Amino acid sequence: MKVLTVTRLLATGALFAAIAVGQTAQAQTAAPTVASPAVAAVKPRNVIFILLDDLRYDGMGFLQPGLKTPNIDALARGGTYFPNTVVTSSLCSPSRATILTGMTARNHGVVDNNHSSEDGLTFFPRYLQQAGYQTAFIGKWHMGSDTDAPRSGFDKWISFKGQGAYYPTNGIAPAAAARGERNMLNIDGKPVTQKGYLTDELTDYAMSWLEKERDPNKPFFLYLSHKAVHSDPLPPPRYAHQYDGVNFRLPTSAANTPQNYAGKPMWVYNQRNSWHGVDFFYNSDMTMAEYLRYYYSTLSAVDDSVGRIMSYLKQRGLEKDTLVVFTADNGFQIGEHGLIDKRTAYEPSVRVPMVMYEPGTVPAGKVNQGQLRNLDYAPTFLDLAGVARPKQFEGVSAWPLITGKIDATAWKAPDFVYEYYWEWSFPMTPGTFAIRRGPLKYIQYYGVYDTDELYDVTKDPDEMHNLVNDPEYLADKIALRQAMYEQLADRSGHHVIPYTQRLSIGSVRRNRDGTGAAPFPQDWLVEPNRLDRLDDILPDSLAKAAAHASGQALRPMPVVGRDGNDVTSGSKP
Repeated sequence: MKVLTVTRLLATGALFAAIAVGQTAQAQTAAPTVASPAVAAVKPRNVIFILLDDLRYDGMGFLQPGLKTPNIDALARGGTYFPNTVVTSSLCSPSRATILTGMTARNHGVVDNNHSSEDGLTFFPRYLQQAGYQTAFIGKWHMGSDTDAPRSGFDKWISFKGQGAYYPTNGIAPAAAARGERNMLNIDGKPVTQKGYLTDELTDYAMSWLEKERDPNKPFFLYLSHKAVHSDPLPPPRYAHQYDGVNFRLPTSAANTPQNYAGKPMWVYNQRNSWHGVDFFYNSDMTMAEYLRYYYSTLSAVDDSVGRIMSYLKQRGLEKDTLVVFTADNGFQIGEHGLIDKRTAYEPSVRVPMVMYEPGTVPAGKVNQGQLRNLDYAPTFLDLAGVARPKQFEGVSAWPLITGKIDATAWKAPDFVYEYYWEWSFPMTPGTFAIRRGPLKYIQYYGVYDTDELYDVTKDPDEMHNLVNDPEYLADKIALRQAMYEQLADRSGHHVIPYTQRLSIGSVRRNRDGTGAAPFPQDWLVEPNRLDRLDDILPDSLAKAAAHASGQALRPMPVVGRDGNDVTSGSKP
């Protein structure tokens, strides 16, 4: 098999075909003392971890002709692109908690974007500190309690409450802004006024720490966490008209056609006309094509940020000693199956961009098909620093894959198990569990009257053909259901659905002139008094499939009082 290179794919435009397939801190427990480095000969390397919010897996210029991201593209040319990078929960707070703790949502307990507790959690930079690293967190935290107080594990702290704001007066009433009220940052525990455009300002702080504040004799870990490109995305003035006139194309499945919804759960169609549906997204009449002009022009400021960081590394001779990681906390749907945003187990929601760069260590200009999960980041970062793995970590170190010591074809990636817990504030998406093993992805929903799904994402990357009722895949469905259930047990072996306190009805509005409700599936519509009326409750099996194929019930159940299901027949000896 030929080795793909980003350079060749850029030249040919064939990349899509190639890759189709405060109080909180005080409440934390003390980090266990880290043992001596696992590999004593490891030379500590610097790491710059750049995390975006809600950037699509294909939201970069080297994947989308017409997008202008020259600095991100340069990272890909000089490093490795990992198209099969996924998140175990596609929602800001749970995903960020998984990145920071090396644990899944069912174990770290940060299950939605409301007020999950951070009590008892240890964030991986604390282990790096113990190994002699200087660490900095700059940007969006948005995890656990709604506080911007410094968290343990970071020598430098710059953050803000909640989602933050692109501009100093965004979200502030005009009268209050006129009085001088501004959005605030928390810098090492002290409130400081936000002065300018957030992406640029966070980058200024990051550059200041790199250039002036850190100890140059120690390795460093910089966690630069941008608000961009989260809704509502606003670009800086210099990019306000960057994509004027560009008509971004939507996926084919965005159209409201019977073909697009064949085999899909009812909730998917019902969400079309909602806060997270393409017809009424964010309860506005904006088109997705128009929204994407804001989305991608906001990304351009991040691209500038990447350029500033890379220039610094080159000028200081740090390029070969620093791993640069560019990724996002979630994917983002732009109309696939009529949906927007994330939360679902569909590919555009769970897949995220991932580019890594370190000349001489990370192969240059390559596309690595090995699967990475955000669950694997923390163990990888400790591994590359030669730090022992904490016992609570659930992921695996992907450092051998990243450096090319293990080829992607030999990489034994664990099952990708996905969990999303229903969130009252946005109730249109049900609780969702999924498992990906090889080419097959099985999706199951919790607490909703609907169908489940099974896709071969290699043959059907757009997830258009639900195979869940295909007899040829019956054994696969049964096996994946069992494996998913087993792997979704928490550390105590329990299967528990967590939830946070409900404070209102949530976003339930629909366009009164928009799409109505979905019809029930045709194979659910039956006549009364069937003898197989109990069969749908019985476990799926080859025997049940054979009975139904022959027109028989697996376990005949006449209606009470009829055909032998009565007192007279039941009382006979």
